[in-house]
Amino acid sequence: MGQATRTTRIGVGLGTSPGAAEAAAQAAGGARAALGGEPVDLAFCFLSAGYAEQAAEAAAAVRAGLEPRHLLGCVADGVVAGEVEVQDGRAAAVWAASLPGASIAPFHARAIRTPEGVGVAGFPDLDGPDLVVCLVDPYTFPAGGFLARLNEEHPNLPLVGGLAGASGPGTQALLVDGDAHEGGAVGAVVSGVPVATVVSQGCAPVGREAVITQAEGNVVYELAGQPALEWVKSQLGSLPPREQLLAVQGLLAGIVIDENKADYGRGDYLMRGLLAADEDEGSIALGEQVRVGQTVRLHVRDAASADDDLREALDLAVRGSRPAGALLFTCNGRGTHMFAEPDHDARAVTAALGGPALAGFFCGGEIGPVGGRAFLHGFTATLAVFLER
Repeated sequence: MGQATRTTRIGVGLGTSPGAAEAAAQAAGGARAALGGEPVDLAFCFLSAGYAEQAAEAAAAVRAGLEPRHLLGCVADGVVAGEVEVQDGRAAAVWAASLPGASIAPFHARAIRTPEGVGVAGFPDLDGPDLVVCLVDPYTFPAGGFLARLNEEHPNLPLVGGLAGASGPGTQALLVDGDAHEGGAVGAVVSGVPVATVVSQGCAPVGREAVITQAEGNVVYELAGQPALEWVKSQLGSLPPREQLLAVQGLLAGIVIDENKADYGRGDYLMRGLLAADEDEGSIALGEQVRVGQTVRLHVRDAASADDDLREALDLAVRGSRPAGALLFTCNGRGTHMFAEPDHDARAVTAALGGPALAGFFCGGEIGPVGGRAFLHGFTATLAVFLER
């Protein structure tokens, strides 16, 4: 009888011991048991902020317990493992994958000064990868500018990740194989593995669409030929009471990314905040550079729309496939800050996966593709869903 063909398998563990090394060893043991003895090609270790000073010891414990070909990790505001989200207290989440046939190139990128300004060194060359995962220290790495450059050079890049804020500047420990770095960005370029990326921005559209007819930078002066602020007020005045209340709690502008589509639905808009309004000019300022001809629609955010959006996005991602597991990067404004019940995103994702092979962390900004371009988001859940061959 021939040997069974290996397929993608993922195991996850959670540790909550007082010491980082003990917690990481506990989590690694859970991941190892879930893998059933399969070799580990890629592992992630996500640590709560309370373990920051012991991150190197935690990484060593994971390497000893799993002997992974490659290990990545970071310190974050909170961690996710299986159906559990740990936003407070100490916890270590370990994600371990057996990825037969995969090519994995880990990296540590860092900001450098150049005659032209700030540049990035250490990021690998890309040749049509199936996935790029990036864990970023927001205090030392120019994530926004870096993504803008990547979008120009590599359209349709399947890039996911998040800003790992930890407790503030100088408290980060980014893990890549046997090293721990205080800043920059770490990650991996993965090829030869089927992966689906998911971005759930958790918003519901309200009112009508309008085309930007006058703008400069991030300031919109006219929408559909009207003063922009006047148009916004007219849209809000036409909403039913419940949507008006949600708009008061947080109003967003959804900017269409791909204008070539006939209709726009969830996933077609980039969500950005309304930063300011000028009554004299009748203008509004958005959290994104815009141009004349782009389509805008107002959106509101609440727990119900966030739940619907995540479940719909997951359903589309895994439909017709067999998911093996996933990495989750969820906003630190979600969790119990958004949902009435704890562990919301973790439970929704594991239900879609059909098992607990999920790990990730709470981010200060989430990275994921919308309309073929990778953006930095807020209040979003982004995922890499690994599919069985």
